[in-house]
Amino acid sequence: MPPESTNGAGRRSGGGLAVPMAWLCAEYLADQYLTAAGLTDPGSLEHRASLRALALTVHLSGEPAADEWLYLTAHEAGWPDWVEERLAAAEAEDPDGADLALARDTWRTLRETWLHAADLDGLPGTGPGPLVDETARAWLPAWRLGLPLAHLAVWLS
Repeated sequence: MPPESTNGAGRRSGGGLAVPMAWLCAEYLADQYLTAAGLTDPGSLEHRASLRALALTVHLSGEPAADEWLYLTAHEAGWPDWVEERLAAAEAEDPDGADLALARDTWRTLRETWLHAADLDGLPGTGPGPLVDETARAWLPAWRLGLPLAHLAVWLS
């Protein structure tokens, strides 16, 4: 995308294309958290899924606070429903926004991309071992793998 105006609204005067500054900032921040945590190899499917999940959380939260992001990315927090609600609210506010277009595309990618990974819903291992049996595999939407990694990255930072 060619550079556009970076005025307050992120819109070119005269109504041209907008620079998705809010989205780019959210993506940059998410990358900083994931890089600092060092949980995944950059470029891996796990890294991309967690980057997308965290960038979407940061962008849609409107809160520049790690505590809020920790709460939102917690497994029990109803994250997919929250994303859908926030996207609908953003659509009502600015249906043609460049940031919204990237957020919608990211959410679609996280929902429609399936990964063969450790079964996060499977029974935990017994004894002092890991909480998830990593030998048990299942097909998961990318957000199901990315969200716990995003949560852990924020928690570790």
